[in-house]
Amino acid sequence: MIAELSHLPPIAGAVIGFLVGVTLGLVHFSSLRRVTVLYLAGRDIGRALALQAARFANVLAVLVLLARVGVLPLLAGTLGLLVGRALVLRQARKVP
Repeated sequence: MIAELSHLPPIAGAVIGFLVGVTLGLVHFSSLRRVTVLYLAGRDIGRALALQAARFANVLAVLVLLARVGVLPLLAGTLGLLVGRALVLRQARKVP
């Protein structure tokens, strides 16, 4: 499947990478709130650590897959990750 994606036109690969990155950013940074709540509660530390490890493993896996497709999808995916972060931060600032 990755070999098929590497034959896409550069713009299509960049758009797909960006959309994947935004989705990844939304999931990754939204789950940070849950990890923080678990840490601050002082209970379920094992669960918090497992969720934290899963967050990082997910980002690593997606970025490695994007890198295997090409450099442009990887860069677009990284930009999308930052856009997802900005969206989550914007939403978090609205919540009291």
